[in-house]
Amino acid sequence: MMNEYSRAACEQLDLEDSLSEFRDEFAIPEGMIYLDGNSLGVRPKAALARAVEVVEEEWGVGLIKSWNQADWFSLPQRLGNKLAKLIGADDDEVVVTDSTGLNLYKVLAAALTQRTERKVIVMNGSNFPTDNYMAQGLLAQLGDGYEIRFAEHDDMEAAITEDVAAVCLTHVHYKTGRIFDMAAITAKTHEVGALSIWDLCHSAGALDVDLNGCNVDFAVGCTYKYLNGGPGSPGFIFTAKCHQGKALQPLTGWWGHADPFAFERDYRPAPGINQMLSGTQPILSLAVAEVGLDIFLRADVAAVRAKSKKLTELFIRLMTQRCSQYGFTLVSPEDAECRGSQVSFSHTHGYPVMQALISRDVVGDFRAPDNVRFGFTPLYTSYVDVWDAVDRLVDIMEKELWRDSEFNQRGAVT
Repeated sequence: MMNEYSRAACEQLDLEDSLSEFRDEFAIPEGMIYLDGNSLGVRPKAALARAVEVVEEEWGVGLIKSWNQADWFSLPQRLGNKLAKLIGADDDEVVVTDSTGLNLYKVLAAALTQRTERKVIVMNGSNFPTDNYMAQGLLAQLGDGYEIRFAEHDDMEAAITEDVAAVCLTHVHYKTGRIFDMAAITAKTHEVGALSIWDLCHSAGALDVDLNGCNVDFAVGCTYKYLNGGPGSPGFIFTAKCHQGKALQPLTGWWGHADPFAFERDYRPAPGINQMLSGTQPILSLAVAEVGLDIFLRADVAAVRAKSKKLTELFIRLMTQRCSQYGFTLVSPEDAECRGSQVSFSHTHGYPVMQALISRDVVGDFRAPDNVRFGFTPLYTSYVDVWDAVDRLVDIMEKELWRDSEFNQRGAVT
């Protein structure tokens, strides 16, 4: 990337950065270096005006008329078609709705209805827990011999055998940032007659994802990380067109009905992607999430990925150069091609170290038992941010500031 690591060299990289113009579109607090966009993205400045517009005008004045006049009713599909462009999907294959966990429940159940003779789901054991929990809850309801076969990265393809109904994996590991090979694993999944499900929470808005190019069956993800949709903003569901109308999800609410305003007694599933909807949608959250999507749609996804790799590489090199004596061990892959837009290090005192760093206005997060995790959002993270973050960490470690009692008190959210 560069031979000499210096703040001046980072400043030069920022001058050459084709994405630098996007930084001014985000409300980053003065003096803060925000390296937690892999957990919650920064607010787009335009989101505030959009929220006020929805509350004051569309809700306050339009009231119920806004379902038609402001086109509230089509928000899940409209946002879904926008998001589809970022993940290699076609129009009418994605809806933005509900939470990632609920959406995973839907698509996992839909997949199992197409492979009723098989009882095994393959998952990553060290996955973000909610995926595993939702699958466990579904299988507890189904009973009848269903099981989850947990495997880790290097053993994944060997776990995919001809008794498997579905392979349900997170594309980028939430702790390590390691990327699963979507194309290869999906091909192996189909080879044994199973269906593929991918969680894109740490991919959408950070990587160039190609769901249809990889022949993926189903996918889910969120909009509040790299897509900057706001805290708790809705997730999304992808269902390949070849499965629409065949794979039926079990949360059969009225928005997934073929004709919601016919108010029929019995459920008839919508024929396309709309069948993945359930109940009335959170209009405020959807409207604000659209702002982040619109910003990202103006960016070049290839440029985003290229900058992501440069930012994470710079961070790893600076940590190696300046912090190796302080007990940090790299957890993320060294190879940028195998790494998402985040870097994790383990440290025996990871929690207080991160709290001390946050007190110095460098915001990352901690994942038990010992991971300090840093996310790099190419639309607003600069190369100078990376330099300054490491510089402040060096000062904390040299002075052992993390030993202060205030940094060793665990909060509810880490």
